[in-house]
Amino acid sequence: MTFRQKIWATFAITVILPMLLIVAAYVIIGGYLQRTTGGAPSGGTVYDSSIRFVRNAQHIVEMRLPEIIEDPEWFDDEENVREISAELEDEHSYLIARRNGEVIYSGSPEESERYLDRLPSYGKGIPGRAIYMEDFNMLIEQRDFRYTDGGDGTVFTATKAVTQISRKLLLAMLIALAGIFVLTGILLTRWLSGSVFTPIRDLNTAMNQIRDGNLDFMLETNEKGEIGELYKNYEDMRLRLKESADEKLLREQQNRELISNISHDLKTPITTIKGYVEGLLDGVANTPEKQEKYLRTVASKANDMDKLINELTLYSRIDSDRIPYNFQPVNVSDYFRDSVEEIGMDLEERGILLNFVNMVQPNTMIIADPEQLKRVVNNIVGNSVKYIDKTPGRIEIRLLDEQDSVRVEIEDNGKGIAQKDLPNIFDRFYRTDSSRNSMQGGSGIGLSIVKKIIEDHGGYIWATSREGEGTCMHFVIRKYRYEETESVDVEDIETV
Repeated sequence: MTFRQKIWATFAITVILPMLLIVAAYVIIGGYLQRTTGGAPSGGTVYDSSIRFVRNAQHIVEMRLPEIIEDPEWFDDEENVREISAELEDEHSYLIARRNGEVIYSGSPEESERYLDRLPSYGKGIPGRAIYMEDFNMLIEQRDFRYTDGGDGTVFTATKAVTQISRKLLLAMLIALAGIFVLTGILLTRWLSGSVFTPIRDLNTAMNQIRDGNLDFMLETNEKGEIGELYKNYEDMRLRLKESADEKLLREQQNRELISNISHDLKTPITTIKGYVEGLLDGVANTPEKQEKYLRTVASKANDMDKLINELTLYSRIDSDRIPYNFQPVNVSDYFRDSVEEIGMDLEERGILLNFVNMVQPNTMIIADPEQLKRVVNNIVGNSVKYIDKTPGRIEIRLLDEQDSVRVEIEDNGKGIAQKDLPNIFDRFYRTDSSRNSMQGGSGIGLSIVKKIIEDHGGYIWATSREGEGTCMHFVIRKYRYEETESVDVEDIETV
């Protein structure tokens, strides 16, 4: 529920609900008092003053009733009529007398004429209980008696209902109002507590958990509207913070591993250099041939250290986006044909056969930085050369068309990579040789540089391998421009 809807619901609870309950209380209480008092004006409202006037008039009539019973001609005496009329007038009442069914006196002939035919007959009234004639707004109390001569007599006390609210009704309504407002307050408080205050309290608790570093404290709700959005935003923030914290921990772990790996990879050639230099100084290399061998070894290890430092510097610059790429459209067929010719001679000297298969259209273009893409190819090919253990060695470079991208495959027939190591070969300093033996060269950072460059080109890279058979590196780069063409003909396949 949105806050706008909650505002309207609050309005309904604070205004409309009390009004409905007040009307219901009025009807219920008024009806009850009407039943217990023998009559009431319209709507169930009871008037204490009218009842009081009726009772006073009844008392006046009761005081005179013995005289009336003794004297059938009592109402013919003007003095009697004037006295009782004056007393009843103070009570907003008057008398109507009936003898043997005939009206012999009325204190208000014109008014009573309208309802005389509706007065109960002799013996039908209930002594001490007034009936209410709503049409005339009159309370009528009936008293039946017998004259001393045996005739039937009836005296009606007619009292006008005055507009003063019953004190019983007023008191009952005040109690009802108090109960209604208390009930409304309880309902509103519980509702607001459950829909507003409780979520805010939960959010405050969650924020304190975040402040204290607990990023696993989750908030779940089925609420819609602003509260639901607030919970969702909290969860998004928590997940982002947790992801950032996890990345930070991973970075710290990687940095520790980086320092450890660099120390190991630098320590080995430094130890070798120190040993051979000490051998030269101590005269162990006492012939020109030995001296040349020692110096060549020192130079080789120095070159390994220089290459490692250069790779670290390059990776650091690439990882921190400090290398400006020079992206441009590149004809993929021409580019890889030139690359194959460049590296083919070196591989031929090593006794390794290089095969090139081109299955893309001659005009296929990609967006790439030629210098960095060259680094990718050289790193992959150089990595393959290190682990080729067969004679003759073989490396094959294939270009495959994949509609909106080009896939490059570089496959060798080396010793392969174990399946458990494949997911990790693109990590920094990862080597399948856990002892980090540097006899075959390599720092374990080359493939991580390759992955970073390919991803910066908007592509992706992966590897497949079988132990003892060889490894294939696959990477995909998007095309710069392509046209819908027919499938590649056999004549289009270029093999070198």
